[in-house]
Order: sequence, then C-alpha cells, then structure tokens
Amino acid sequence: MSEAATTTPLSETTLLQNAASSPGMSVWVSANAGSGKTHVLTQRVIRLMLNGTRPSAILCLTYTKAAASEMSNRVFEKLSRWTALDDEQLARDIAAMEGETPSAFKLAEARKLFARALESPGGLKIQTIHAFCESLLHQFPLEANVAGHFSVLDDKAAASLLSEARRALLTATQSEAR
Repeated sequence: MSEAATTTPLSETTLLQNAASSPGMSVWVSANAGSGKTHVLTQRVIRLMLNGTRPSAILCLTYTKAAASEMSNRVFEKLSRWTALDDEQLARDIAAMEGETPSAFKLAEARKLFARALESPGGLKIQTIHAFCESLLHQFPLEANVAGHFSVLDDKAAASLLSEARRALLTATQSEAR
C-alpha cells in the first residue's frame, strides 16, 4: 500500500473532525467509543473560546463523571500548553485545528485563554447531565415543585431506604392480617 493511500483516511477524518468542531456549524456527533468524539468536542470548546465566546457561556454535558473529567482535563491541558509554546508552534497548532494560519492577535488571545477559563465567573462548565439537572433544581426549586434543600441519594442510601420501606410494608401487612 502506498503512503498516500494510508494517509488519506486519516486526513479525511481530520478534515471531518475539524469541520465538526467549527463554532460556525451546528453539528450532531455520533460515533463509536474511541473514535474521537471527545477530541472533537474539546476542540470545539477551544475554538469557541478562540472566537471570543466567554468560558461561562459554554456548557458541555456528558453522561459520566469520567467523561466530564476527561474532557475538562483535555481542554485545560491544551490551553495550559499554549501558554508556553513559541509563536511558530502555537500557530501550527491553531492552524491544524482551524485550517488557516492565525493572526498575531489570535496568537496573543490564544495565550490568554487558560487564565480566562480559570478566572471566568461561573467558569467553563463541563459536567454530567445529572449534575446539570440537579443544579437547575437547586436554582429553581419552587418551579420544579421540590424541597429547596433536597439532596440526591447515592445508590447505597437509596437501597437502604428501599429496604426500610419494604420492611415497614411487610410489618404493616402482617399486623393487618392478624
């Protein structure tokens, strides 16, 4: 197999991932595990911030805590790395992501993104769907018709309460049968 034949699929994948990470596009990313979804979403978050979006205006939702942590780590790792790169390396990194050579102004802005993401009031929100919904319920308990100071049960506490309820039900049923 020729070298061109082996690099074409990778180049095509990279082009598709770059298109999906474009802040100007509305996209739906669906793919198998390990295919680069987190890479695309991480790249999209960074590109949004590169194009002037405030970190506090970005919300990333995942299914698992591990995925949220991985995505957050990738975003902050890349942004922190950008603070130490020389102009040529940083320009290559941004050009590989955006498909065009960045201006000197964009390079300067890219170097500030790490601090901006860390210091932004409200910060960059990368969390699970459950954590997001819980925060909404805490912000709007009256509208959601829930107690203001509710807490979410972990699996162990939920199992314990369910066991207690079963025991109480069986005890009440036995008392009525006598």
